[in-house]
Amino acid sequence: MTSLSLIGGHVSVTGGLAKGGLRSAADIGAEMIQVFVTNPRGWALAAGDPAQDELLRASGTVTFVHAPYLVNLGTPSADTLEKSVATVRHGLLRSAAIGARGLVVHTGSAVSQTREEALRQLRERLLPLLEELPDDGPDLLLEPMAGQGGMLCATVQELEPYLAALDWHPKAGVCLDTCHAFAAGHDLSTADGVRETLDRLHALAPGRLRLIHANDSKDVCGSKKDRHENIGAGHIGAEAFAELMRHPAAAGIPLCIETPGGADKHREDIELLKKLRDGL
Repeated sequence: MTSLSLIGGHVSVTGGLAKGGLRSAADIGAEMIQVFVTNPRGWALAAGDPAQDELLRASGTVTFVHAPYLVNLGTPSADTLEKSVATVRHGLLRSAAIGARGLVVHTGSAVSQTREEALRQLRERLLPLLEELPDDGPDLLLEPMAGQGGMLCATVQELEPYLAALDWHPKAGVCLDTCHAFAAGHDLSTADGVRETLDRLHALAPGRLRLIHANDSKDVCGSKKDRHENIGAGHIGAEAFAELMRHPAAAGIPLCIETPGGADKHREDIELLKKLRDGL
């Protein structure tokens, strides 16, 4: 029997990581959560509140942390690189403190340097962080992007050189964003497209899929535009998410929405995904 996926969303932690996060989760009917543990649009690193950390750990809620958007381990800027490394290390430590399963990090851009130079740099700076992780610690979850600019990884195929640069480290997992994958050219709007994408991911990196960002897309397949839409309201369509959950490679993998709107829209998206899941 196929394992059922927990369905939840990225939640606000206003009022405290545990108090605010768990209240937000209850408001939208989330079975799992993703949170920021520091400012997502800045470099200042928040220390956290041990009491809130313990409350969240004790709740048993399946949790993931998303790294700030500024992180880019492929950058040619020495300053940005140092801040990115420090931010990822901080995120991994905070993930461990709250009992999170993993830290989601965007796979980044080479900007003005070559892909080979960026991947070599990635190996030099990211591999040591992976080596620091204990076996029971959080995973580092690589999130491929939509393909704009000099992105290092957008398609499933581009995960291969990225993971190879990290020596296929066992703590390097994958977070698949459906909007990003669709924008990068994987046609998830059809059952065949969903199966082909997940078949390819499983063949390339078996067992490394640890989280799915479930987002519909405002733009067409291959647009290279990262614009999320509510479930069933975009070009991917609701049925694709049922097909996604039906695939063996996604069995038991949590789905986390990052869709537009407030609590009411998020509750609707989660309810729709639960309905699709429960109908499998």
